[in-house]
Amino acid sequence: MERDIFDHDHEAFREASLEFLAREVTPHYATWETEGIVPRELFTGLGELGLFAAVPEEFGGSGVEDLRFSAVLAEEAAEAGVFPALTGATLQSDVVLPYLLRLASAEQQQRWLPAIAEGRTILAIAMTEPGTGSDLAGIRTRAVREGDHYVVNGAKTFITNGINADLVLVVVRTGDDPHRGLSLLAVERGTPGFERGRRLEKLGMHVQDTAELSFSDAIVPAANLVGEEGGGFFALTSNLPTERLSIAIAAVAQARTALRWTADHVRARKAFGVPIGSFQTTRHRLADLDTEIDITRHYVDRCLAELVAGRLSPVDAAKAKLWATELLGRTTDACVQLHGGYGYMTEYPIARLYADARVSRIYGGTSEIMREIIGRSLRLD
Repeated sequence: MERDIFDHDHEAFREASLEFLAREVTPHYATWETEGIVPRELFTGLGELGLFAAVPEEFGGSGVEDLRFSAVLAEEAAEAGVFPALTGATLQSDVVLPYLLRLASAEQQQRWLPAIAEGRTILAIAMTEPGTGSDLAGIRTRAVREGDHYVVNGAKTFITNGINADLVLVVVRTGDDPHRGLSLLAVERGTPGFERGRRLEKLGMHVQDTAELSFSDAIVPAANLVGEEGGGFFALTSNLPTERLSIAIAAVAQARTALRWTADHVRARKAFGVPIGSFQTTRHRLADLDTEIDITRHYVDRCLAELVAGRLSPVDAAKAKLWATELLGRTTDACVQLHGGYGYMTEYPIARLYADARVSRIYGGTSEIMREIIGRSLRLD
């Protein structure tokens, strides 16, 4: 079924993305996976490509906020089998940058946005704490105002871009109210009392740097408060639909890639003298997955259209994230099985995708949280 979500500009960006990935990412991907981090030059290259173009023209961007460009890049990176290398950059463009565009003061934007547009400044957002995952109201990292600065104490974990980041948007507690006591502070590289811990070893997504951060009497200028003090919770929840849709888009793209790799494998692999793709059980399993992926992609496309129109609801975004990531899990599991023993070998890309995909049901809000959001919308009690 033909898609109508993208226009000429998006397809031109697709061609440019294909060339960029083939030249700047695919040849180096295995090395980056081993090193556990992508080079900073990847961000500057993506800045030249236009991934951070939502930055207004006066600060070096084009002022076009359109998640469809990021979706195009995610689809092509998934097709090439290198999507994890782009997750830090798409976090910057889809998750962190919107806060600065909507909440940062004119002075802050002048100070930060030009280098962000060029990819010279790398962003991260620090919400999750040891013992506190999806429950934002449980955040304990505290910032106390003392004159013209805040003193910050606490710890964050599982922070994407934690090692590379130059500017970290930290969710801090500035008051005791579970929700109205949260604020956003932009903490810059080199801030006294701000330390990066170890790069965390993960089941998958090895190419993406994920780290622990700590704050011990960290001195952060009050001028780095993003938005109003006490407005952090509401700012965070307002951007969650975009983040969750971004995850859903990538999940569908990765599922399609897993299916393609597996179809190629079962055509070539023989058992009992015939291709295993000729077995009815194989055909039917792949037929089910192909159907589910197509249907899911059309729902996610519709959500993307709703987001562009400013109408995407948190519930619809939760549905997209829940279904697409659960589908990715089912797909990669089935595809590993159809690869047989080869599917368990990490030299085969399906094995690496199987491991990479698992976190999609956890980050951005777990599947359980998505079900709770959807369930509450049904008003059953």
